[in-house]
Amino acid sequence: MIPEEKVREVAERVSILEVVSDYVQLRRAGANYVGLCPFHGEKTPSFNVNPAREIFHCFGCGEGGNAFSFIMKMEGIGFPEAVKLLARKAGVEIEERQLTPAERHAQDERQQFQRINELAEEYFRSVLLKDPAGQVARNYLKERAVDEALAADYRLGFAPDRWDGLAKYLKAHGADLENARKLGILRKGDNGWHDLFRNRLIFPIRDHKGRVIAFAGRVLDASLPKYINSPESPLYHKSAVMFGLDMALPAIRTENSVIIVEGYFDHLALYRAGIRNVVATCGTALTTTHAGLIKRHAAKVYTLFDSDAAGLKATFRSMELFLDQRMPAYVITLPSGDDPDSFLARNPPEAFTACRDKARPIFDYFVRSLLVRIPPDSVDNKVRVIDEVIPRFRKIADPVERDLYEKEICRLLGITVHAFRKRQGGMAVTARDMPAGQHPPAQQRDRSQETLLALVIRYPEARGEIREFGVENLFEGPHRQVAEAVLLSLDTGDDPVDVQNILERLDDPDQRRILSQVLVSDDHLADIDWRTVLAHYKRTKEKRALHSIRDIAARLAVLDPDSEEYRALLQQADALRTRKSKL
Repeated sequence: MIPEEKVREVAERVSILEVVSDYVQLRRAGANYVGLCPFHGEKTPSFNVNPAREIFHCFGCGEGGNAFSFIMKMEGIGFPEAVKLLARKAGVEIEERQLTPAERHAQDERQQFQRINELAEEYFRSVLLKDPAGQVARNYLKERAVDEALAADYRLGFAPDRWDGLAKYLKAHGADLENARKLGILRKGDNGWHDLFRNRLIFPIRDHKGRVIAFAGRVLDASLPKYINSPESPLYHKSAVMFGLDMALPAIRTENSVIIVEGYFDHLALYRAGIRNVVATCGTALTTTHAGLIKRHAAKVYTLFDSDAAGLKATFRSMELFLDQRMPAYVITLPSGDDPDSFLARNPPEAFTACRDKARPIFDYFVRSLLVRIPPDSVDNKVRVIDEVIPRFRKIADPVERDLYEKEICRLLGITVHAFRKRQGGMAVTARDMPAGQHPPAQQRDRSQETLLALVIRYPEARGEIREFGVENLFEGPHRQVAEAVLLSLDTGDDPVDVQNILERLDDPDQRRILSQVLVSDDHLADIDWRTVLAHYKRTKEKRALHSIRDIAARLAVLDPDSEEYRALLQQADALRTRKSKL
């Protein structure tokens, strides 16, 4: 606990103008100083510092406060740490309470651990830069367009194919090898100490302050495992660390958003392209701690995981976490087969920005991906989809967002809101809860189809128009098969008066029933204007077909735009719209 008088002393000794000037370029504007806000992206300065009142305020994003709150936001630290940081800047001594022997031992041990990691990073780095054994890694980085400056930003290194290169280096520098074992970078066997990382490119894993806490090693060929990471240690807890956070924090504050990727090279590819608000998971699934850490620094998150089954699982796991955190989350989708590295190798950064700007809300992406896996073409499938959606749907906190998603889910499934809410309440949903089916039951008469069949039989001119329009565009199911049989019979010279002979050639009972019904009940069509009747049915049929545009649109929403099915459906929808314009 820092005494209140010490907090006041620090506040009196520091100048907010000096504190902010360490981070933001300011210019005088009347009584205030103005600059570009470090907490959100802007081109026109709206960030103001008032030295007289020792406060700052941004008229763009609304952030404001004193020197302590500025440091807390910029550094991602709590109030006590901010006070201590500014106390050191102001030359104010804050007495710390006396540590217990156990606390002092833990503090000393942590410092030793930190020193060992620094030595390890130094060793890996020197091998990459100077050692002949590092030539293979230097060649690899050159092939992947990683220059020396970029490698230096990441502090990349190389572990040579030696059993005890690191062990010898640490020993030569007086490091405690047992502590190195606790960090997981050395192991002890019957033949003595040996290195965990061998013949691997090394990515140092750093905390948000840039201190090395672990390492990741990548092979340079196709052997497996591709990556190995340092195990959990007193310094490294996978569930609480995001790779690259120290490099990303300035951009995250400016963009007020963060992009999460899976791999270290995914991170590197984006960083190289100038996209800096990026972090990566360290070979582990996203956790609640990760989600809380991200929320502390950004208002919005984008996920960019692989499009395979494992990547989708990771995406939907992150959806659960961000719904719990009530944090807006979006999914960036790259063309099929691409990852950030391959995509940016062929495209400018602006192309990636365009993909980011088209990112879908993660819940919407989940629903549409689910509909690809479980097509809503039956009551059972619709119920399966609803049951998968409901537990996630319940986590949406905003009532307006819930209402909009409820309507969209029901539209995509072709169900009523009543049916969705009924299932939400734990009640069974049956076909009665779904909108009425489009096709009549097999035994139910379809008068319009029968009338069209009668026209085929009675009027030769009508037959010509029906053939031109297309039998498949007017008839469905068994009626279509009967119409084709009748037209074939009449084309081969059968007398229309003897068309009942076709009954003997029809094997299907439904087809025989349909034709017999038409033959015994078509007298009322003897003197009609067949052209008017046919024109009416053609218009009705086309209008009904246009309803399928909605179904096509729903299907398009869940398909990959680069797929063949997507292009085919798009052409079908365009054709339907053209037909609609002619009605």
